[in-house]
Amino acid sequence: MPTLEAAPAPPVAPVRAPAAGRPRARAAALSALITLLSVCGADAVAGVIPLGPLQRHTRSINDLGNQFVPFHEHLWDLLHGRAEGGLLLNWQSGYGTSFLPDLGTYLSSPFALLVGLFPRDRIDLALYVITVLKMAAAAVAMTVLLLALRPAVRHRWVAGVLGASYALCGWSVLESIYNPMWLDGLIAFPLLCLVGHWAKAGTRPVLGPLVVALAWIANFYTAYMATIGAGLVLLLLLFVDRDADARGRVRAVLVAGRSVAIGIGLSAPVLFTVYLGTKHAHPGWVREFAPVSWPDYLARTLPGTYSFSSPAVFLGTGALLLACALGFHRAVPRRERYAWSGLALAVALSFQWKPTHLAWHAFVTPNGSPYRQTFVLCGILVIAAWVCLSYGIPGRRALLGGGGVLALIALGAAFSELVSAWTYPLLALGLAAVAGGLLLVRRGRRGLSLLALALIAGTQIAQAGVTVAYGDQQRAARMDGYPAWGDEHTARAALEASASGWPAYRTDPGQRQITNNDPLLLGGEGGAYYSSLTPEVLNRTMTALGGGWTSRGRALQSLDSPVTDAIFSVGARVRVAQKGGPPELLRAGATPPFVTLRPAGPEPAYGTNPFRNQELLLGARVYTTRTLAQGCPAGTDIFLWAPQHFGTARLGDGPVVEMRGGAPSRRAPLIPFGPSAGPGRASRIVLSPADRDTELGCLDRAALARAVNGLRATGATRVTVSDSAVHAELPSGASGTAVFAMPRIAGWSCGVNGAAATPAADHLGLVAVRLPTSGARSVDCGFRPPGLRSGTLVGGAALVALTGVGVWGRVRRRVAPRGVQPPPRLFPRPSGGVEG
Repeated sequence: MPTLEAAPAPPVAPVRAPAAGRPRARAAALSALITLLSVCGADAVAGVIPLGPLQRHTRSINDLGNQFVPFHEHLWDLLHGRAEGGLLLNWQSGYGTSFLPDLGTYLSSPFALLVGLFPRDRIDLALYVITVLKMAAAAVAMTVLLLALRPAVRHRWVAGVLGASYALCGWSVLESIYNPMWLDGLIAFPLLCLVGHWAKAGTRPVLGPLVVALAWIANFYTAYMATIGAGLVLLLLLFVDRDADARGRVRAVLVAGRSVAIGIGLSAPVLFTVYLGTKHAHPGWVREFAPVSWPDYLARTLPGTYSFSSPAVFLGTGALLLACALGFHRAVPRRERYAWSGLALAVALSFQWKPTHLAWHAFVTPNGSPYRQTFVLCGILVIAAWVCLSYGIPGRRALLGGGGVLALIALGAAFSELVSAWTYPLLALGLAAVAGGLLLVRRGRRGLSLLALALIAGTQIAQAGVTVAYGDQQRAARMDGYPAWGDEHTARAALEASASGWPAYRTDPGQRQITNNDPLLLGGEGGAYYSSLTPEVLNRTMTALGGGWTSRGRALQSLDSPVTDAIFSVGARVRVAQKGGPPELLRAGATPPFVTLRPAGPEPAYGTNPFRNQELLLGARVYTTRTLAQGCPAGTDIFLWAPQHFGTARLGDGPVVEMRGGAPSRRAPLIPFGPSAGPGRASRIVLSPADRDTELGCLDRAALARAVNGLRATGATRVTVSDSAVHAELPSGASGTAVFAMPRIAGWSCGVNGAAATPAADHLGLVAVRLPTSGARSVDCGFRPPGLRSGTLVGGAALVALTGVGVWGRVRRRVAPRGVQPPPRLFPRPSGGVEG
């Protein structure tokens, strides 16, 4: 019989699960929206400039106004071709300082480039936009990480809320909000955890090192801490993965280590220059670590608290409740429950033990806030919260257990003075709202899920918003503030611009400062400079000449003296006679060229008297020194030296001058009081309170004029200055020592008559070149920051290694036998179910 074959069945269209990309994108967008609403809404309510109808508080608190705004002003000038100097050298600050280390410390984040889109007089607004965008980016990065680690099918929106809780942690909204460079570390931690996840999965071999490089270039300091945290997370993921064998675990660690090594190598051109810049910097405050009290530690996990010297672990009740409930959630495998809870506890305890505290901070206790690694603990707690949720909504037992842990934390925090009137009401309401929202989600109905979203997200917004506003008020009351750009800035900048003559002479924006970085803020080529990388040689030179400083020597002030103006070729300066008064422009009658000659002879050395030190560097006697009681002779200019005086000084019936001396944090500069009228009360300076540690310098203007004319007659006939080099043409038969009006910071090399450059000599802290006895026609000096060459070599080697990794991976894929399954997707598609 003929066999009968059944007709083939018509093809059945496959039933596809909802695309995973859309819920992930919605979760990421939700995290960014919650972050922006919380920060901007709270700042508007608190009246923080530039938001709110009643702008009562400046955002430019502490280093935000004193460092970051001026440095971003300089970046704006660089982007628009208006800066004096380039990427290697900053001609505007400290009479010429290395810029690449500052760039790598303060300005290397990709977000910093956004300042170029704003007007120059609204850099404070640009920094605010950059700050909130960094927070939103951190929220998105954490959301992506959570969904990569545990791509749950339902309730992905909770990942968005948890991502926002990470971005709105207390460390972020209370400490880093005015240190925007730290926020790059907030973004880096989840990204580096993703790099570890890719290493575990065997994917993204090229992208991983690039992410590491971006994190370390953006801010190496917090990237170091984020790398440690991400390493701990990777080790935990390998420990809880029961499907991984020993060989797979070792391979994942090696691949992750390779990514970190190549990534850090790619950042070496910036990293090496910053590292060596710190070696040449004036040492800051060396602080002995002291652990914070446990009640204060516990209090900082709650909303509505503020402190500068304790770890701000506040996350919001939702994330904290889920993290605490993890240990009681039986649906989570026991190994994961105990591993994540143990890691969070171990990291928290490591903050209180000196050896581990030092390890988190590269073995140096930082100035200011001693708990800068707190964002890593916040990130681990958020991951633990997501692990808890990813195995299903915790039931009543788990929520009661987590609530009990929170109650113990709140009880311990009651002994802390950091708790505010907002803390416990916000905690109680938030706990009720989040617990209720989680129980509603368990019902599975769409309408109830939307209500749960409103409860949980609303709790996060409310608690974070109150904490942000409370922090705004506390910072304004406790820290120095700096005004946003206004009429005073405009007037001073206009005066400086009207007198600009660089490089024929410098223009100094003045000794009475708006910030410690006025040359960057207002323009000019002054002596003021404030950075973590302020060179030790610059501090030593300016101190010897009578300069003042704050921040233990890292914030140098300009010297208002015609003698130092002649030394540093300052031809015009802005002066404000008294605080709040109108600025005036002072022009020098004659200015020595940028390069002058000194006779050959033994190397001079500074003494302890600033007037004699100025004469030594000038090369002529121009001062008569007197005591305060003696006063100065008629026809001389009076200068007061009282470096430790903290109070006021007044010449006769003239304006009162504030002086802020007092070792070791501050030193008052030489103060000019104008011409002396001779003996009598009109020429007497009165200090309040009385101070015997003073001396007067009586300047002979005629003697100074003769000295300046002598330097002009023998100095360079022509000087050209580029972004990082100086060329000087000398008079016929020039000999002796050519002295450049710039500090001898590390990196200068010079050559005579076109010869090969060698390291520059040092003449009392300034760049110098010993000229041949046969005479010299020209001198050329160039600047290259220490570490740039070696860093470039390491970066090039890392780039070759990265290329090799990419090529090897492509070759392996081409020669792989057919039938071999590709590596697992980073975001596996869901097998079914309904998105929440």
